[in-house]
Amino acid sequence: MQRFKKLLAAPSTPSFLTGIILLALVASQTMADTVLTVTGDVTETAGGQKWQFEESELRALPTVQFETDTIWTEGTQVFEGVSLSALLTHVGASDGNLLATAANDYTVTIPTSDAVENGPIIAYLRNGEKMSLRDKGPLWIVYPFSGNDAYKTEEYYSRSIWQLDRIEVVANE
Repeated sequence: MQRFKKLLAAPSTPSFLTGIILLALVASQTMADTVLTVTGDVTETAGGQKWQFEESELRALPTVQFETDTIWTEGTQVFEGVSLSALLTHVGASDGNLLATAANDYTVTIPTSDAVENGPIIAYLRNGEKMSLRDKGPLWIVYPFSGNDAYKTEEYYSRSIWQLDRIEVVANE
Protein backbone atom coordinates (compact mmCIF):
# COMPACT_ATOMS: atom_id res chain seq x y z
CA MET A 1 0.00 0.00 0.00
CA GLN A 2 2.88 2.40 0.77
CA ARG A 3 4.28 1.82 -2.70
CA PHE A 4 0.88 2.65 -4.24
CA LYS A 5 0.63 5.88 -2.22
CA LYS A 6 4.17 6.81 -3.22
CA LEU A 7 3.39 6.33 -6.93
CA LEU A 8 0.30 8.50 -6.73
CA ALA A 9 2.04 11.16 -4.60
CA ALA A 10 4.80 11.72 -7.15
CA PRO A 11 3.09 13.10 -10.25
CA SER A 12 6.40 14.23 -11.73
CA THR A 13 7.44 10.58 -12.02
CA PRO A 14 5.18 8.93 -14.57
CA SER A 15 4.40 5.34 -13.85
CA PHE A 16 2.60 2.51 -15.53
CA LEU A 17 0.09 2.31 -12.69
CA THR A 18 -0.72 6.02 -12.86
CA GLY A 19 -1.26 5.71 -16.61
CA ILE A 20 -3.61 2.76 -16.15
CA ILE A 21 -5.61 4.62 -13.50
CA LEU A 22 -5.97 7.70 -15.72
CA LEU A 23 -6.97 5.57 -18.70
CA ALA A 24 -9.62 3.81 -16.63
CA LEU A 25 -11.02 7.14 -15.42
CA VAL A 26 -11.26 8.50 -18.97
CA ALA A 27 -12.85 5.28 -20.26
CA SER A 28 -15.42 5.16 -17.47
CA GLN A 29 -16.37 8.79 -18.07
CA THR A 30 -16.90 8.09 -21.80
CA MET A 31 -19.02 5.02 -21.06
CA ALA A 32 -21.02 6.93 -18.45
CA ASP A 33 -21.96 9.61 -20.99
CA THR A 34 -23.16 7.05 -23.56
CA VAL A 35 -26.82 6.16 -23.06
CA LEU A 36 -27.32 4.10 -26.23
CA THR A 37 -24.98 2.11 -28.45
CA VAL A 38 -26.08 0.89 -31.89
CA THR A 39 -24.04 -1.75 -33.71
CA GLY A 40 -24.44 -4.37 -36.41
CA ASP A 41 -25.67 -3.80 -39.95
CA VAL A 42 -25.58 -0.01 -39.91
CA THR A 43 -23.56 2.61 -41.76
CA GLU A 44 -20.23 3.48 -40.20
CA THR A 45 -19.85 6.65 -38.21
CA ALA A 46 -17.44 9.32 -39.43
CA GLY A 47 -14.73 7.70 -37.31
CA GLY A 48 -15.61 4.20 -38.48
CA GLN A 49 -16.81 3.28 -34.99
CA LYS A 50 -20.07 1.95 -33.59
CA TRP A 51 -22.81 4.50 -32.97
CA GLN A 52 -22.68 5.81 -29.41
CA PHE A 53 -25.30 8.33 -28.38
CA GLU A 54 -25.19 10.67 -25.44
CA GLU A 55 -28.56 11.90 -24.20
CA SER A 56 -28.06 15.26 -25.92
CA GLU A 57 -27.42 13.53 -29.26
CA LEU A 58 -30.65 11.53 -28.98
CA ARG A 59 -32.51 14.72 -28.10
CA ALA A 60 -31.08 16.37 -31.24
CA LEU A 61 -32.99 13.87 -33.40
CA PRO A 62 -36.63 14.59 -34.24
CA THR A 63 -38.76 14.37 -31.10
CA VAL A 64 -42.04 12.48 -30.82
CA GLN A 65 -44.48 12.65 -27.93
CA PHE A 66 -47.60 10.63 -27.25
CA GLU A 67 -49.98 9.71 -24.44
CA THR A 68 -50.64 6.06 -23.75
CA ASP A 69 -51.56 3.57 -21.07
CA THR A 70 -49.21 0.67 -20.41
CA ILE A 71 -49.60 -2.55 -18.46
CA TRP A 72 -46.66 -1.48 -16.26
CA THR A 73 -47.86 1.95 -15.18
CA GLU A 74 -50.98 3.44 -13.62
CA GLY A 75 -53.06 5.82 -15.69
CA THR A 76 -52.20 7.59 -18.90
CA GLN A 77 -48.53 8.46 -19.30
CA VAL A 78 -46.89 11.00 -21.62
CA PHE A 79 -43.77 9.63 -23.29
CA GLU A 80 -41.27 11.69 -25.26
CA GLY A 81 -38.30 10.53 -27.28
CA VAL A 82 -36.98 9.73 -30.73
CA SER A 83 -39.03 7.51 -33.01
CA LEU A 84 -37.52 4.11 -33.65
CA SER A 85 -37.95 4.87 -37.35
CA ALA A 86 -35.92 8.11 -37.14
CA LEU A 87 -33.13 6.43 -35.18
CA LEU A 88 -32.83 3.53 -37.64
CA THR A 89 -32.81 5.95 -40.58
CA HIS A 90 -30.15 8.06 -38.85
CA VAL A 91 -27.79 5.10 -38.38
CA GLY A 92 -28.52 3.61 -41.81
CA ALA A 93 -29.90 0.36 -40.41
CA SER A 94 -30.57 -2.55 -42.73
CA ASP A 95 -33.94 -4.30 -42.86
CA GLY A 96 -34.08 -7.24 -40.48
CA ASN A 97 -34.26 -7.51 -36.71
CA LEU A 98 -33.11 -5.48 -33.75
CA LEU A 99 -31.62 -7.15 -30.73
CA ALA A 100 -32.57 -4.59 -28.09
CA THR A 101 -30.71 -5.14 -24.83
CA ALA A 102 -31.26 -3.68 -21.37
CA ALA A 103 -28.69 -2.74 -18.74
CA ASN A 104 -29.20 -6.15 -17.08
CA ASP A 105 -28.45 -7.94 -20.42
CA TYR A 106 -32.10 -8.90 -21.01
CA THR A 107 -32.63 -8.93 -24.80
CA VAL A 108 -35.72 -8.81 -27.00
CA THR A 109 -36.03 -9.13 -30.77
CA ILE A 110 -37.88 -6.38 -32.62
CA PRO A 111 -38.40 -6.56 -36.38
CA THR A 112 -37.30 -3.38 -38.15
CA SER A 113 -40.75 -3.41 -39.77
CA ASP A 114 -42.06 -2.11 -36.41
CA ALA A 115 -40.23 1.16 -37.07
CA VAL A 116 -43.09 3.04 -38.72
CA GLU A 117 -44.60 6.49 -38.51
CA ASN A 118 -46.78 6.75 -35.39
CA GLY A 119 -45.06 3.62 -34.07
CA PRO A 120 -42.71 2.98 -31.17
CA ILE A 121 -40.32 5.52 -29.73
CA ILE A 122 -37.19 5.31 -27.66
CA ALA A 123 -38.49 7.37 -24.77
CA TYR A 124 -36.15 9.42 -22.60
CA LEU A 125 -38.90 11.32 -20.77
CA ARG A 126 -42.04 10.09 -19.02
CA ASN A 127 -44.49 12.74 -17.88
CA GLY A 128 -41.85 15.38 -18.60
CA GLU A 129 -39.25 13.79 -16.32
CA LYS A 130 -36.11 11.77 -17.00
CA MET A 131 -36.49 8.13 -16.04
CA SER A 132 -34.00 6.68 -13.60
CA LEU A 133 -32.69 3.15 -13.92
CA ARG A 134 -35.02 2.17 -11.07
CA ASP A 135 -37.93 3.74 -12.94
CA LYS A 136 -37.48 1.86 -16.24
CA GLY A 137 -35.00 4.38 -17.64
CA PRO A 138 -33.03 6.02 -18.83
CA LEU A 139 -34.42 4.70 -22.15
CA TRP A 140 -37.59 2.72 -22.79
CA ILE A 141 -38.94 1.48 -26.14
CA VAL A 142 -42.64 2.29 -25.88
CA TYR A 143 -45.39 1.58 -28.37
CA PRO A 144 -48.47 3.85 -28.58
CA PHE A 145 -50.72 1.19 -27.07
CA SER A 146 -53.69 3.53 -26.57
CA GLY A 147 -53.54 4.80 -30.14
CA ASN A 148 -53.53 1.42 -31.88
CA ASP A 149 -55.36 -1.69 -30.68
CA ALA A 150 -53.04 -3.87 -32.80
CA TYR A 151 -50.26 -3.02 -30.30
CA LYS A 152 -52.27 -4.34 -27.34
CA THR A 153 -50.95 -7.90 -27.60
CA GLU A 154 -48.32 -9.98 -25.81
CA GLU A 155 -46.22 -9.81 -28.96
CA TYR A 156 -45.86 -6.04 -28.73
CA TYR A 157 -45.82 -5.87 -24.95
CA SER A 158 -42.80 -8.17 -25.00
CA ARG A 159 -40.96 -5.78 -27.33
CA SER A 160 -41.42 -2.78 -25.04
CA ILE A 161 -38.04 -3.06 -23.33
CA TRP A 162 -36.97 -0.65 -20.60
CA GLN A 163 -33.50 0.18 -19.27
CA LEU A 164 -32.44 -0.01 -22.93
CA ASP A 165 -28.74 0.64 -23.45
CA ARG A 166 -27.83 -1.07 -26.74
CA ILE A 167 -29.27 -2.20 -30.05
CA GLU A 168 -27.70 -4.59 -32.53
CA VAL A 169 -29.12 -4.51 -36.05
CA VAL A 170 -29.16 -7.91 -37.76
CA ALA A 171 -29.90 -7.74 -41.49
CA ASN A 172 -32.17 -10.17 -43.29
CA GLU A 173 -30.21 -12.70 -45.30
